[in-house]
Amino acid sequence: MTADPHEHHHNHAGHTHKPHAGHAHAQAPNGFGTAFAVGIALNFGFVVVEASFGLLANSMALLADAGHNLSDVLGLIISWGAVILSQRKPSQRFTYGLRSSSILAALINAVFLLIAVGAIALEAFHRFFAPSPVAATTVIIVACIGIAINTATALMFMRGSKGDLNIRGAFLHMAADAGVSAGVVLAGLAIMATGWQWIDPAVSLGIVLVIVLGTWSLLRDAVTMTLHAVPPGIDQKAIRVFLESRPGVEQIHDLHIWAMSTTETALTCHLVMPAGFPGDDVLTGITDELRTRFAVPHATLQVETRHADACALAPDDVA
Repeated sequence: MTADPHEHHHNHAGHTHKPHAGHAHAQAPNGFGTAFAVGIALNFGFVVVEASFGLLANSMALLADAGHNLSDVLGLIISWGAVILSQRKPSQRFTYGLRSSSILAALINAVFLLIAVGAIALEAFHRFFAPSPVAATTVIIVACIGIAINTATALMFMRGSKGDLNIRGAFLHMAADAGVSAGVVLAGLAIMATGWQWIDPAVSLGIVLVIVLGTWSLLRDAVTMTLHAVPPGIDQKAIRVFLESRPGVEQIHDLHIWAMSTTETALTCHLVMPAGFPGDDVLTGITDELRTRFAVPHATLQVETRHADACALAPDDVA
């Protein structure tokens, strides 16, 4: 951590920014490269099998699930690419590196999924008005294979799903696929028991609903992160109270908290300290607590000795 105890041209008394130990540029958990590779290979192979048997069995439910699985394969490729890009070191042009690519990947995945389910829904509605026989036994067998593959893939991403929106997107896709495949199995059993062919497009619409519900939170979080909103799980009010209560701090202003990537949160804030710059150790302690207590590892604090009104950025409505 470095700090300048002298006045500079903005009349602030100090500035601190500390990259903490263990705070690597790439925050994706170790081992996910293998998970992505295996997941992509398994799911692409299953897409080919499922689509082929969906055509042979004349099952819209299988074809819908195959289309969804294909979108997941593309989603896994995008997510993996974002993990690789996020490892790029900062440059003169990209001073944060390409960490935000993970946010873009999550956003692209969510949008792509919603487009895919729109196409599935249109075909399912068409099948309601023009039903055709379905080979229920084939549907059940293929869907059972899908349950096994999607569950295994989801488990590989479960470990990182809570701390990384990009990994969470991959996990949600695979977990939803396992549930969708289970629904297809139930559809096949119901068709065998009743002979009602409309069950197949009905299940397809159920698949659409499941995907939309599972994707909505991913889309919402990705959009808010893209707009530099305070990331989910970060308590801005608690951080404000913490900073205002530090010894020597008369007030704070220009507090900004945003996501640098799907795993990293950044913060900037002006501290009004009339007694002057408190020293590196004090600011180091504050940034350490921001990291450990509030999960904000990338904090930049600026010390001012004059009243906040003297700073052009003091009003809350000034960015």
